[in-house]
Amino acid sequence: MKNASELKDIVIVGGGSAGWMSAMILADTLAAKGVTITVLESPTVGVIGVGEGSTPALKRFFDSLNIAESEWMPQCNATFKSGITFDGWSTKPGFGSYFHQFSTMVDKLTQPVFISNVHARLQGGDVDARPDDYFLSRMLVENKLAPLAGESFPFTATYGYHFDAALLGKFLHKKALERGVRYRVCHVTHATQDADGNIAAVHTSDGEAVAADLFIDCSGFSALLIDKTLKTPFVSYSDVLFNDAAVALPTPLDGPIAPQTVSTAMKYGWAWQIPLTNRYGNGYVYSTRYCDADQAETELRHKLGQLDGSTPARHLKMKIGRVAQHWSKNCVAVGLSQGFLEPLEATALYLTQMTVAIFALFLDKGDFSEPARHAYNQEVNGFFDGHRDYIVAHFKTSSRTDTVYWRDNASELGGMSDCLKGIFGTWLQAKDLSAELVRQDLERYYPVGSWYALMAGMGVFPAARVASAQEASGHAEQRAQMREFLRRCALNFRDHKLVLQEMVGR
Repeated sequence: MKNASELKDIVIVGGGSAGWMSAMILADTLAAKGVTITVLESPTVGVIGVGEGSTPALKRFFDSLNIAESEWMPQCNATFKSGITFDGWSTKPGFGSYFHQFSTMVDKLTQPVFISNVHARLQGGDVDARPDDYFLSRMLVENKLAPLAGESFPFTATYGYHFDAALLGKFLHKKALERGVRYRVCHVTHATQDADGNIAAVHTSDGEAVAADLFIDCSGFSALLIDKTLKTPFVSYSDVLFNDAAVALPTPLDGPIAPQTVSTAMKYGWAWQIPLTNRYGNGYVYSTRYCDADQAETELRHKLGQLDGSTPARHLKMKIGRVAQHWSKNCVAVGLSQGFLEPLEATALYLTQMTVAIFALFLDKGDFSEPARHAYNQEVNGFFDGHRDYIVAHFKTSSRTDTVYWRDNASELGGMSDCLKGIFGTWLQAKDLSAELVRQDLERYYPVGSWYALMAGMGVFPAARVASAQEASGHAEQRAQMREFLRRCALNFRDHKLVLQEMVGR
């Protein structure tokens, strides 16, 4: 198959969020072209189901398909997400916790002040340069407000979501069937290839062969097609991202719901807390090089006050890295089959979405040639590598030294990519970080505000000189004025929990 005009049948192997998100995007792209899309979902393979946070890209996904929040959020126990609080990642005085914001239009007024103060602090000035006091999303979190402004307020907020991953997969399943996607319950055991090495058919445990022109591998970490059949090389990130396992444990939800994920540094990794409408999702992402499963579960239970709790914990293993070619022959790998970054920045669904959305653009062009596949793979690999670098930067900037795990993570620049070395060098020399990100074409992965929040939030600054009484007074006044401005802006937003309750009542 050389071009999209020959495409008649697509088979997606695997359901879950990746399989059904792929089905939705492809069905929307190919709606008028008569292409048959079939999802083959195993009755025996479970859903991982702990990736319960998103970036703002998930809103764009639902908006593009004209699916209202009031429809999908109540069915997935979803809440809003305005950013992430990082607790205990830095031991530097005054930097024990910081907030990584999702952007709002108000940031156009406040972010320049923040960046100006950061550069003054990098040059030794005793200036307030923590990100928390400069962004509206932080004020929304403090006051448990949904990131939805009233009609009279002219500035909008960007936001993501928290959700029950298993319920999200079920919702997408239902919506895909409504849009003409076909569905079969069967367990795919292997695939066969034609003389050119393309996948000719996948075979089920019932002995049936299912042929197609194009196959989407959503078979999870087993990577049944992209790895086991096509033998696509895997690029491991384990040399720079140590965490390869997780333990998850829900706890009851009570009181107001803050629209944020909380990431807390632990002895051998970090713990998440995610609020849904019916529970907290909690977990501990750790490295098996330094800690075994029992140790991790005990440490998590201790943190949650659940040492004597009867709720069972779920243990998971993670394969960290990506395939070298996400589109190989007539197969596109999506989701865990193509790769996985540890979930620190909730990138799993985002990378799934981007992988399929970029492929849909290639479908529109109608070119299935080898140069097209090469260009596609380069673009998707850029997204994986760019997000990897941002996650690695969290561990390289951490000042924790209480365990070998943290000391090894922070050791030497040799564990950094050239891109990340360029960012660190620019920062430490107090040069224009925005210009460096543009030079490396990295802003498409994480915007400049995110990099400034990370580096400043971790306290990556030289020692500050002692400020004069006049300077200290001026800085305190500016900080108070900034907080008052953001507080007034926040008055235009509504209580988070009340908004969620109203959605259920509709």
